[in-house]
Amino acid sequence: MVNKKRLIETIKRLISIDSQNPGSNESRIALFVSSYLKGLGVKVKTYAFSSKRENVIAILKSRRPNKSLLITPHLDTVPAGVNWKTDPFCAKIIGNRIYGLGATDCKGNLACALEAVNSIVEDGVNLDYNLVLAATADEESGSGLGLIPLLRRKILKADAAVVLDADEFEIVITQKGLMHLKVKIAGKKAHGAYPWLGVNAIDLAAKVIVELKKQHQRHPKNKYLKNPTINIGTIKGGDKVNVVSDWCEFELDFRFLPGQNAKELLNFLRKVIAKYTDNFKIEIQGLQEPYYIDPRHPLVNSLVSAFRSLEIKPRISGSEGATVITFFKSMGIPAIATGFGTEGCAHIADEYASLENLYNGARVLEEFLKTYQFIN
Repeated sequence: MVNKKRLIETIKRLISIDSQNPGSNESRIALFVSSYLKGLGVKVKTYAFSSKRENVIAILKSRRPNKSLLITPHLDTVPAGVNWKTDPFCAKIIGNRIYGLGATDCKGNLACALEAVNSIVEDGVNLDYNLVLAATADEESGSGLGLIPLLRRKILKADAAVVLDADEFEIVITQKGLMHLKVKIAGKKAHGAYPWLGVNAIDLAAKVIVELKKQHQRHPKNKYLKNPTINIGTIKGGDKVNVVSDWCEFELDFRFLPGQNAKELLNFLRKVIAKYTDNFKIEIQGLQEPYYIDPRHPLVNSLVSAFRSLEIKPRISGSEGATVITFFKSMGIPAIATGFGTEGCAHIADEYASLENLYNGARVLEEFLKTYQFIN
């Protein structure tokens, strides 16, 4: 049975450990998580792809180990920044809230995972599968030192996965794809008093940007996600005010829906730019494919049942931003995300989470893990 007092103590300990990314590392919090799980008799290994950037992998073995289910929260937080009224590492409790860096993202979810495993071990439950808990590094900076190499090197293997990094009992089944691009446009330099003698690359870039914002790509409908978006994140160009600029570059953030693909978006972008110039280059800086899992998948159904058994209403939803779910898609592992933090509290000063939500989250997770069965 989930122990609320023990859960709160675990959350407080986790918040007190600085794991800002960048600004610190995950070594101390990884040591705490490893020691906690080893104390339960669970097999634990750590893996680091850079100094002091440990990932913790724990396996609770079953007597019927045909399949493996992965649950994965992350160890790091964003930097605390300024404007906190409370100490970000103090884990102060006010009413039903616990304040501290990571309370919602993602140390509250990590504590729920640890408590659920503790309860399963304590109750002597033998699961129908091997349970893998991966507490990973570097999530807040792209997972290049965490989940990505763990999956690509096949250190982390699973038949299904639940990402513990969401809020308010939502079940994330779909998310937008992401493509980050840099566009470089070349012009012809001339004296600023005689602009007709040159080709102004900034002017060309401005026309391209206006055209991009006007265009509306056809796209599939998705009841869980808003329409695709284009954001111009940065722009720079030119050398001096009295010189016609012969260069300009800007960065684009495309967010696109399941059913669309990156190649189509690149072709669209090239056609728009080609209306104004053929002297350009496009660099792809980052790409994550969109993700979708059928809401009737056993992962979703089982988690919904666990919520309802505790009289908690689940929210089937989609993610506008990029989460680690897509990394599982590339490995052919079905995945969903859920979590128990407080909506709107991630990455803010005076971050907090509801203690009642975290307690109920640990209970939901325990129920889900005890009852989940793979369908052969």
